[in-house]
Amino acid sequence: MALGMMVDGKWTTEWTERDTSGKFNRMPTKFRNWITADGSGGFKPEAGRYHLYISLACPWAHRTLIMRQLKGLDAAIGLSIVDPVSSDKGWAFSEAPGAIPDSVNGTQYLQEIYTKAKPDYTGRVTVPVLWDKETRTIVNNESREIIRMFDTEFEAIAKNAINLYPKELQEKIDQTIDAIYMPINNGVYRSGFATSQTAYEDAVTELFQNLDYWEGVLSQQRYLCGDQLTEADICMFTTLFRFDSVYHGHFKCNLKRILDYPNLWNYLKDLYQQPGIKETCNLDHIKRHYYMSQTQINPNRIVPKGPLINFDEPHDRDSIARTGHPEG
Repeated sequence: MALGMMVDGKWTTEWTERDTSGKFNRMPTKFRNWITADGSGGFKPEAGRYHLYISLACPWAHRTLIMRQLKGLDAAIGLSIVDPVSSDKGWAFSEAPGAIPDSVNGTQYLQEIYTKAKPDYTGRVTVPVLWDKETRTIVNNESREIIRMFDTEFEAIAKNAINLYPKELQEKIDQTIDAIYMPINNGVYRSGFATSQTAYEDAVTELFQNLDYWEGVLSQQRYLCGDQLTEADICMFTTLFRFDSVYHGHFKCNLKRILDYPNLWNYLKDLYQQPGIKETCNLDHIKRHYYMSQTQINPNRIVPKGPLINFDEPHDRDSIARTGHPEG
């Protein structure tokens, strides 16, 4: 499978996210409209109006699925899940286990959703996609903005009264999401998609310097922004959950495993075991996507059987809020 994109509404296998030095430079998302509680931007938070297209393999899409679950929006916002293995036309819908076909637009490929919204669309065809059934367009395809909308603008129809963006922590949450994005969330891709030794080493060095930093932070507090679960933790979780199974080997992010970091590993287990999060995790989709789709890295498409990781084993994070450090 060759990574591709749309150019003037036509699919091409050309891919332009690497520069001449071998660095991976992620293309920006193009659909950035907002659903607001008062509907001032033209999109109101109405039950049954919106549909979320995701991949269980993609960490960016996984964020939105987690937030949809935590807020209790599963009945209000529809869901389609692409096949874990990308085709030569990008993300596809199928009847594979864990996948959910496109019941709203009846499409075979995600690229068709993009051209329905913008017939001359140019850019990557990525998940997540938040679709408005009323105006028949893409509202937004930027994961950070989708989770913020789910968290803050759907209060009137959300079943769960959880707030992951509390007013007193908003500035810190935004700063933290910014801080982990380039070196960690995107850093694994900057390492894995690098095509020069220098670009790879620069990215992987920065990645582990930042993992080391957050290992230290988490020795003093339970979550990234203190003693409360926030949006920043959701953004960190989806990268950490994939790390040892995919990024460590497939993307050569192998200075350490998350299992080798006492605080990050226990923090990861803590998040995984939070009500509603485990149900959104699918390592089969994750491993099959990366190892079978990204043939420029893994041409034989062999999916490793390991590693064996028990995310359900006990963690030590309950005590850290009281003592400032893990017990034991």
